[in-house]
Order: sequence, then C-alpha cells, then structure tokens
Amino acid sequence: MARKSYDALDRGVSRRQVLQGLGTASLAAIAAGLPRSGRAQGEVTLRWWSPQSAPAQLAAYKFQIAQFEAAHPGVKVSFEPTSDEGYPAQMAAAYASGEVPDIVTHIPSFAVASYFDKGLVEPFNDVITAIGPDKYYPGANRTYEIKPGVFTGTGIGNTASDNLWIRKDLFAKAGIGKYPETWDELRAACQKLQGGGIFGAPLPFARNSATSFVVTTLIHGAGGQLFTPDLQVAIDSKETENALEFYKSMRELCPPGATGYSWGEMITGFVSGATATGYYAGRVLVNVNKQNPAIADQITCTLYPTISKDVPKSSLNDFPSVFIPKGTKHLNEAKQFAAFLFEPEGYIKQLLAAPGHVLPVLKTIGENPTYLADPIIKKYPKEVELMTVAAANGYNMGFESAKHKPNTKSVDIIASDALSEMVQRVALNGENAKTVIGDTAKKLEAIMKS
Repeated sequence: MARKSYDALDRGVSRRQVLQGLGTASLAAIAAGLPRSGRAQGEVTLRWWSPQSAPAQLAAYKFQIAQFEAAHPGVKVSFEPTSDEGYPAQMAAAYASGEVPDIVTHIPSFAVASYFDKGLVEPFNDVITAIGPDKYYPGANRTYEIKPGVFTGTGIGNTASDNLWIRKDLFAKAGIGKYPETWDELRAACQKLQGGGIFGAPLPFARNSATSFVVTTLIHGAGGQLFTPDLQVAIDSKETENALEFYKSMRELCPPGATGYSWGEMITGFVSGATATGYYAGRVLVNVNKQNPAIADQITCTLYPTISKDVPKSSLNDFPSVFIPKGTKHLNEAKQFAAFLFEPEGYIKQLLAAPGHVLPVLKTIGENPTYLADPIIKKYPKEVELMTVAAANGYNMGFESAKHKPNTKSVDIIASDALSEMVQRVALNGENAKTVIGDTAKKLEAIMKS
C-alpha cells in the first residue's frame, strides 16, 4: 500500500496555539501515568492506519494529531488510509514485512481478536486504564476481553450496521401504514414500493464482506447461529436454509447491479433515492442531508426484521476498534496516542464527522452537550437513540451472543468469502441450498481447525 501521510500541522497551526486550545484539561495519557517519550524532536513517527478516511474524518484526525504532537514534543503522527475490503491483506503484508503500523483504528473487533490469537497484538489494558474504565458504557469492552482480565483493544465507537432504513413518504404513498417487523412484511412492502425507477432494497450479492454481513444478519434473524457457544460450526441448519431462501427472494427487488454491490453501493442506493429501503449504519443520516436533502425529512430507521415476531431482533455491531500491533517500535508513544484519541474535544470531532454512524463508547461523551448539540444528532434523536442502544447491545460473527466464546477465526472467515459465496451459489446460481450449506459448513470447520 502506498503511504499517504497527513501532517496535522500543514495548516500553519503552532504548537503554542494548540497547547493554549487544550487549556488545563487533564490529558488521559499523562494523568494515567503512561510512560512519556524523552526523544528529540522528529525522532519518533507513529503510523496510524484506518479504513475510515472521508474528508470530514480527515479533518478531525488532523485536529487530534495536531493536539497530540503539540503536547508530545519529539513525536509525529502519520495517518495512512487503508481499505474496508482490503485491510486483511494489508495487515497480513505489514506483519509479513515486519513494517507494522503503530496504531490501527476502525476495523472490526473480531479481526483484532484473530490477530491477538496469533500473537500479533499488544495487550490494551494500560490504555483502557488511561482512558478511564468508569467512563465507558456498561459492557462496552466485553468483546475485547479475549481472556479474563486481558483486553485486545477497545472500541473507537459502536455501529449499528444493519438498520432497516425507510422512506416514510414512499411507504405512505403505497398505503403501508406499518413498518415491517417480519421478512414476509418486508418483502411484501418492497413489492408494493418497487416501480417507477425505484427498487425495493439495495442488498448486495457480490463475494465480499457486505454480503457476508447481510447473510449473518439473516441467519441470526431466522433464529440461527454460525457457531455454537463453544465454537462448533452450527451453520448447517434449517435456520440458514430459511435465511438463504429469503435472501434469494429479495434479488428481484434489488437493482440489477446488486450482483456487484458492496458497502458503498448499498448506502448510495438508499441515499440517492433509488431504493425505498436500505441496510446500513448511521452514515445514512449525514449523507442524505448533504447529498439528497429533499428526502431528509422523509427517512427513519428501525431494527431489521426477523423471520417471525417470535424471533427477537438484535443489531449487528462490528465494534470499530483501536489496537496496537505487536512489533511496533514505539510502544509507549503508541499507547499515549491511543489514549489521547478519547480526549473529549478531538473524540467528539471524530464522531461528528459522520454523526450517528460511529456512536460513542464513552457515556461521558454520549452525555456531552457539545456532542448533543450537533444538528444531525438533534434532528434525528429517535433514530440515534435506537442505534445507540441497539449497537451497545449488539453482536457480530466473532461474538454471537453473551454465551459465546470470542471467535478468533472470524477475520479468516470473512477473508475466505465462504459466507458470501454461499449466498451467490444459492441466490444467483440456483444451487440446492442444503448442499451449499453443507459445503460451507465444511469450509468453516477447516478454517476453525487451521
């Protein structure tokens, strides 16, 4: 990956100005007693990787970097954007070469658990202590506690990845007075809504992580699991068969290009007005207001429907993370910077780069007047509250329930495309679902044993 560095001080902000802006705030990394660097100016450069690098986010990162550099003479931070789909290969190459980044943010917690299991992640306990464990929402770090008392990282935020987004005006025009709670109701609604250039849904059917996330939502929504609590493969089930049958039935209600869709196309389909419903996290809110304000007062979200009202709804949260790779040459400085990312002023700027998308993991931030004063947060309080609560109680393929052990092989499963290939074989190729599910179970078993 070609390195692209964003120098926080390229706007002419002096160290003195930044320090004055910090005022007398207690810097978490210093207050917690993390070791401080005594190196000369410019001797240490921390490399920060993240797949989240939209312009507003970059502006927030530059602010955080500028503050940190001003408070830590002798330390520079270089931000290097990565890829949502490509991070497994990029991380593998970094580990293989020995040139690892010093800090990584915004990749799923299950990936961090996988790297930790391979001995590739530094324990994060010191950083959580520096941030302040009492500041977190209850249970916020449960998915990172890979062993009793040992944490692989922490959340840079929460995301409710699988909301059902709804165009209220189109539902009203079609005479649909109740938002779908079951798959039958969702399919029937999409059938009514489709027409006049508008499709029912923007679900993906390509071999990628987006399709893998959707089918995981549907398997859970059918009452099934990928694995048992003790991590035996459980995907070969009637629940998975039902999930694939529903996924296949939705193909005709999605745009023709859905066979190549990933995350970007999914959000664009709904935000542009091409689909009447959507599947995505909270970035929809800011994107609609910026890119298609004509429908800004006509959108809402709810939890994604399940096969029946007897199956409880839940949210898929990929737990965007912060972790420190094993092999960093600047461990103390990396810990300082990781803790610094949660200083209120900078952390709020980062969260509000896409309001409602990455939700705070610290209750002190969720209650902060500056955070609550954001126009998007104020405009959609019901939607933000729903996503915040759902995400905080959510699960993912690496942590399927409170009874499940953390699945450290989840990143390998995603990288293998076994789940999305299963969808393609059934939904696009018309292969026998039981046969395909059996093949997929064998692939997952092989991955778990590898």
